[in-house]
Amino acid sequence: MSWFWFSIIALLCWSGSDFFSKIGCRDSFDKYSQFKMVMAVGVVMGLHAAFEIFVGGVEISWQVIWTYLPVSLLYIGSMTLGYVGLRYIELSISSPICNASGALVAIIAIVSGTAEKMAPAQYIAIFLACAGVIGLGFVEANEDETLRAARQEASNYKYAKSWLALALPIAYCILDAAGTFADDLVLETLNEDSANVAYELTFLVAGIVCFFYTVVIKKQKLIPKLEVPKYVGAIFETAGQLAYIYALASGESALAAPIIASYCMVSVLWSRLFLKEKLSWKHYACILVTFAGILIMGIYDM
Repeated sequence: MSWFWFSIIALLCWSGSDFFSKIGCRDSFDKYSQFKMVMAVGVVMGLHAAFEIFVGGVEISWQVIWTYLPVSLLYIGSMTLGYVGLRYIELSISSPICNASGALVAIIAIVSGTAEKMAPAQYIAIFLACAGVIGLGFVEANEDETLRAARQEASNYKYAKSWLALALPIAYCILDAAGTFADDLVLETLNEDSANVAYELTFLVAGIVCFFYTVVIKKQKLIPKLEVPKYVGAIFETAGQLAYIYALASGESALAAPIIASYCMVSVLWSRLFLKEKLSWKHYACILVTFAGILIMGIYDM
């Protein structure tokens, strides 16, 4: 299979993960939905880690797990906050904000002096991604309540104006950026496959902890009909990661990266078609600006 098809699979899987995670976590009355989502991802990633160890022959040790632990916790923490955020804000808004973390990584690298020489277009991309996210926050915070109610009529879920709704995807963006920055440093001393398995095993432990907290301590029931979307989202998340690795390993990463970076726009499309999320033209303008920055960064990523 060519790099192109792996890129398309990664794009569809990660946008599918966004979509099904949103379905699994959007009930604002279920305050434990994010923990149930972590449980689902932990199960799927744990199974994949077992496959990689016992079938793929990937070497893993406690030293690798402990070395990669800070990075794993940053990624898991960011995803958990992202799942919480899905209860309070449209996926059409949260996905572009979350995926602007690449711009934040670049800013951290520039400030810390670890950034390599960048092309002028990369600086423009950073500006566009940051400006788009800031614009989204401004539009969301200042939208008239009557207009908000009018555009949410077709949707089954209504979202009130809230600082928490914006703070959570922004927090995801910050933690994910910190994880990516730390990832680049740690992978200088670790094998990439071993590090990925260490991450998946850590996610499995996080899922087990969430199970004991949610089911054993808090006595929450797991209703199959409500849990299925979470596991579908977890499968898409893991499959997307695999397709991403194969696409970049094909030798055509410069072409694959911008295609994969476009998945947040597909998430917006799924939200509009199936979740009936309708935003104002100002929202969509800011999303396009953010997407332009993400796409340019994807082109120069490799």
